Amino acid sequence: MKRDLDEPQEEVLLNSSTSEVKEEPSGSVLINKAHMDKSSLDLLFAVEQMIKDKQHVEMSHSDVQDRLNHANGQNDRLNRDLKNLGKVIEEREKSILELERKLADKNLKVDQMLEDYRELQSNMSGQNEELKGVIELERQNYAGLLQKHNEMITDKNKRISELEEKNVRSESELTQMKQKFDTLRQEKTHLLNVVNDFTNRLTSPFASNAGKTEESPND
Repeated sequence: MKRDLDEPQEEVLLNSSTSEVKEEPSGSVLINKAHMDKSSLDLLFAVEQMIKDKQHVEMSHSDVQDRLNHANGQNDRLNRDLKNLGKVIEEREKSILELERKLADKNLKVDQMLEDYRELQSNMSGQNEELKGVIELERQNYAGLLQKHNEMITDKNKRISELEEKNVRSESELTQMKQKFDTLRQEKTHLLNVVNDFTNRLTSPFASNAGKTEESPND
């Protein structure tokens, strides 16, 4: 409280002494100083020292204000960049989720096709065994049915060829799906690397600003 009450009085002495020095010629100031007693000289010295201290404080305050404004500007820019990055990451995550969903659908279709193929193969194996038994029985009982037997064999071979062609197509589609899966996985890995690299670049200015902030009190 005493310090707060003394400060206005010091400012009044400061302003009055400053105005007196400005109004009087420099020679008269020297003469006045020469004729002043020690307490007056001490007071004048204190006033001049306060003037210098005040100027120094004003300069320091202006410098700190400039640096604060600059730091606020950088903070605003980084906040905008962070917000934009969040939007980009959100869009990338949506794209990745969509790709994962499509890949899951493809995998389900492939699994269903494989199950259908195994079931068909099992059914055909049973049918083949049954046909072989019937053919052998008919060959023993009815020699005249050999032609019909040959026709059945031809039909069987045709169906087997169709199944083999279907199997080749299924294997080709499976290979293409595996290639697409590998491509999607590589794209996902690339996207993750891009996001990580961008995040590392984004955090670099924060580290630099933190270093500058630690050095500023020494200045």
